[in-house]
Formats: sequence, C-alpha cells, structure tokens
Amino acid sequence: MVVVGLSHKTAPIAVRERLAVQRDALPALYTRLLADRSIGEAVVLSTCNRVEVYAAPPRGGSLEATSRATIGALAAIGGDAVTMHLGRKEGGDAVRHLFRVASSLDSLVVGEPQILGQLKDAIELAREGKALGRTLGKAMLRAVRVGKRARSETAIGEGQVSVSSVAVDLAQEIFGDLTGRKAALVGAGEMAEAAAKLLAKAGAKIIVLNRSPARAKVLAYEVSGEPRGMQELERTLGEVDIAIGSTSSPTPVITVDLVKRVRKVRRGKSLFLIDIAVPRDVEPAVNDLDGVYLYDVDDLSQIVAQSLEGRAAEAARAEAIVEEEARAFEHWTLERELTPTIVGLFNRTRAVLLAELERSFAGRLKHLGAAEKEALLVMVDAATNKLLHAPVTRLKELAGDARAEGYVEAVHDLFDLSAIALDAITLGGSDGSAIDGAITLPTPGTNGKAQSPSSTIPRATVQASSAGTPAAATLASTSASASPREVAGAKDLG
Repeated sequence: MVVVGLSHKTAPIAVRERLAVQRDALPALYTRLLADRSIGEAVVLSTCNRVEVYAAPPRGGSLEATSRATIGALAAIGGDAVTMHLGRKEGGDAVRHLFRVASSLDSLVVGEPQILGQLKDAIELAREGKALGRTLGKAMLRAVRVGKRARSETAIGEGQVSVSSVAVDLAQEIFGDLTGRKAALVGAGEMAEAAAKLLAKAGAKIIVLNRSPARAKVLAYEVSGEPRGMQELERTLGEVDIAIGSTSSPTPVITVDLVKRVRKVRRGKSLFLIDIAVPRDVEPAVNDLDGVYLYDVDDLSQIVAQSLEGRAAEAARAEAIVEEEARAFEHWTLERELTPTIVGLFNRTRAVLLAELERSFAGRLKHLGAAEKEALLVMVDAATNKLLHAPVTRLKELAGDARAEGYVEAVHDLFDLSAIALDAITLGGSDGSAIDGAITLPTPGTNGKAQSPSSTIPRATVQASSAGTPAAATLASTSASASPREVAGAKDLG
C-alpha cells in the first residue's frame, strides 16, 4: 500500500485548503482514482489538518505506479502549489504512518480522540464507493484496532488539551469571565461544536447559524442556544463577542468588508474570531483590523503543542504499540504475497527431482525395494530444502521491501513457475483434499526482523501411475509438524 497527501506538518493552511475535499466531493474523487489502472483500492482521509489518500495497486501492479497515479489525482485538484508539498510513503512506511495517524501520534493534538472517528467515517465512505478491497480493508481495520489499543493501554488521551479547549482559554484571556457573553457557531464541525459546548459551560450564550434550519435547531438544542439562518450572519456578528467558523464553504464567509461594516455597529467592542474551517471561513486580512482577534487552526495548534510536552512518555508507549502492530501486518502481507511464490518454487523443484527419480525407479533402479525407495525420497526432500533454503530465506526477509516485487517476478521468470500444471502435481492433505501447498512462515522477531526460517515442507512419496509418466506423480504430505500459522497458497490469516 501507499499513502500520498499533506498535513499540518508538511503544509501551511493556505496550501491545505486548496486540497480540502468535502464529503459531497468524495464520490467524484473515488471515481477518478479507481479509473486509473494503477490504483486497485483507495481510502481518502480528509480532515481540517490533513488530506491523505491511502491506495493499493491492483494484482500485479507496482507501488511506484500507484504512488504516481495518486499524486496525479491530487495534483489535478490542488495544482502545482499543492504538488510540491505532497509527501508519500510506500510499503511498511505507509503502514506505520497509517497506524500513527489512527493512534493520534501524528495529530496536531497528540492524544485527541476525533481522528479515530474520522478514520472510521473514511473507511465507511470508501466501502460505499466500492474502493475498499482486501489489502486496505485489512490495513484499515487493524489501524482502528491500533488506535483503540493506544488509548486503552496508555494514558495518551488523559488531561486532554485540544484546539477547542485552547480557543476557550484564549477567549477567557481576552474577555475574562465569559458569563453573559455571546458566542456564535457558524456552520458545523466536530471541533467547533466542542468549542461551543465549552463556551456554554463557561457561561456564554450560544447562537447557532447554519444553512440548514433543522441542523441549526439540533445544534442549538445541544448547547441551549438560539438557532438562526446564515442570512443573519452580519446581524449576529454585530451582537456577539466570539464567533467560531466551521462551515464547508470553499470561500470565506466572513470577509474584510463584512467585518468593517460590523465594526461600525459594534462601536469599538472587541471581536474574537476562531476559524477552525479548512478552507478558511475568515479572510486572513481581518486580523489587521483594530479590535478584531483572529486565530486559525495553525495558530491554535502552536499553542497546543506547547502544552503537550509532558505527554512524551505516553506517546513513546503508543509508538511501541504501532511498531508491534506494523510488524504483525507486514507478516500478514508477506504470507499473502510471497507464499504462492515460495510454494511454487518448492513444487517446481520437487517436480523435476521426483520426475527423474520416477524414471529411475522404472528403469535402472527398478530392482530397489520399498526401504531403499523411501530412503531416496527422504534424500529428495532434504536436497530440496537445502537447495532452496537461501533463496526462500531471502524472499521472506523482503516483506515490506520495495524490491520484493522485482524479486518475485524474477523467481517466476527464472523458474517458469507459471508453467506448473496443477493436474500434474498435487499436494494432498491427510483427508485427500488438494491444496496449493503449505509453508510455515516465521513470526516477526522483537527487533522487527524475521527470525530464522522454519518452513514446514510436506515430505513426498511417489505413486507411479499405470502410464508410468512423470505427470502422474502425486506428492502426499506426511508432515506432522504443521503449525496453526501454516497457510495454503495465499490463505488469509483472518
């Protein structure tokens, strides 16, 4: 999988708002992404602090091609100004980034709870857009699990400092006691609603403005406030002391000209504007007007960061959880992507050796008894394991490595694995059912590397057909050491 996008860490708000993708624009973006043959799956995570596309290639596709296609899709939305700020990660790095995001380790406010809900929404929207497949589906579900573990197994979310709480603290610094003060919630948004509730708790009277009268009534009820339509914005700004902008408008709704008109009726009273929207709801030049105090998301974030230094120890514990889960996911990916190749390699090698042995049994070695033939079969198994030990170990070590795809393709080409006839070679279970093969893969070590390989290779016996041809050879498993982590072909670990 890959991730391409930008966040508060890589781009200022003036750039982020150019790429902001509102909910109603997501279907079109998913259509654009999936129309590219280099993208097989996609999940778009769009918040006020980040816009990221997680993508996976189709079967046989490359991560590099998927990254380029995803960059192209985002560049078409934001233009050159956005492209130069886009970052990308591939393979294991992309997985770790996703898990850090889900754990709020990459958030403006480390430990904030909103991101997990936003990620769940993104997953559901991707599913609705038929953009969620096996790879991203597994990654996203594990990311949610990682986020929950980080909050339940560490104290990263305790003593919460948030953008909303900082906004209220600043309002109290400007106005002192907020009892009796008036505040307007312009639009709707999780952080803005949280700030409105904190202001109401501090004694402020809340006015809720929304394009939807029904939505305005619901929000007003939650904060014991007064609902109004957006057409009353100018009148409301003339009355309130604090206004929180959180609409989904692509252009500012609170302009310099609007505030200039409002200042005339306010007669010198201070106006505190909190702009939590991306794209921004308030024109930045408003901050140059006397008696107007404007704070946007980036301003509030800098203040928040200064308050979070004491959370470093809990963040380190959460990072350890991320690393543990990332290694587990890489192991699943290894089993899914490399097992068919490894099984094919063993099948191919065995087929050649056993075919030659069968010819010898029918010719020069036909005088051998059952015990001698069994000894030769054991030798074939031992030779196969020793011959393939080094290349198989190397393949296993490539989990999450960008070079893995090239190595797998080379193995398929060099050993002509696609030419193996399924009806010529059958790996059979004890119940006689045919499977593609069984390989026990190593579990990750504590240092993040795979432990020494421990492949369980079914020992073979040969049963000559009446035709006496190599194609009639049947490999029957007699191994009794198979573990629960054995996989058949590309079997999902679940």
